[in-house]
Amino acid sequence: MHSEKASWGLKLAAWGGLVFLHFPILIIFLYAFNTEDAAFSFPPQGFTLHWFSVAFARQDVLDAVTLSVKIAALATLIAMVLGTLAAVALYRRDFFGKESISLMLILPIALPGIITGIALLSAFKTLGIEPGFMTIVVGHATFCVVIVYNNVIARFRRTSHSLIEASMDLGADGWQTFRYVILPNLGSALLAGGMLAFALSFDEIIVTTFTAGHERTLPIWLLNQLGRPRDVPVTNVVAMLVMLVTMLPILGAYYLTKGGEGVAGSGK
Repeated sequence: MHSEKASWGLKLAAWGGLVFLHFPILIIFLYAFNTEDAAFSFPPQGFTLHWFSVAFARQDVLDAVTLSVKIAALATLIAMVLGTLAAVALYRRDFFGKESISLMLILPIALPGIITGIALLSAFKTLGIEPGFMTIVVGHATFCVVIVYNNVIARFRRTSHSLIEASMDLGADGWQTFRYVILPNLGSALLAGGMLAFALSFDEIIVTTFTAGHERTLPIWLLNQLGRPRDVPVTNVVAMLVMLVTMLPILGAYYLTKGGEGVAGSGK
């Protein structure tokens, strides 16, 4: 009886925490369809799609979205290449300094964003590089690499090494083994890592603030909108779209990796 009460108590606490965390997001969704064009008003005064057409007709919004998509796509591509290579090197070989390299790979996402941003800005200034598009990409790639690396090395640990040995014994060279054995096993882990990295890069603001220069990504655009109460309805629409863009890849990555323990050759 006591265990049942404790179980129900934990469930209620968990659901209460989820409601508490997601209630502000629900309010933003409601505001995006509000007919009231003044400041925030609750309850909403009606339902309209007018602000969506207004938002998509504004060039500053389209420019910010395009810039954020380009940066996230390029940072994700760099992270997938470097993260995969790092995972392969660190998983297959034991060498002096391996743990230090692993720590250095994970450090950018473990450190507070403001520390990473200041460090990157100092490095760029020392090298005489002016902040701009490429400095944002480099800044985002530093922590996106960690996401891909963690996904790939976790999949390697669940993949039996005997598959690779069997492929080599049957006459396959290194490229054939990678293409027909390793890559199919890494496919969903790479896709999930890429999706998470894209979502993380798309809404990153702290590191971006230090590395953007005169560029204005979508999160920076949203931050600037806080001082413009007349644009509140448009800001609500854009905020809702940002939440959807970042939420869908995260859910997709979850469903791609939740069955990873049953991958072929995992030794289950």
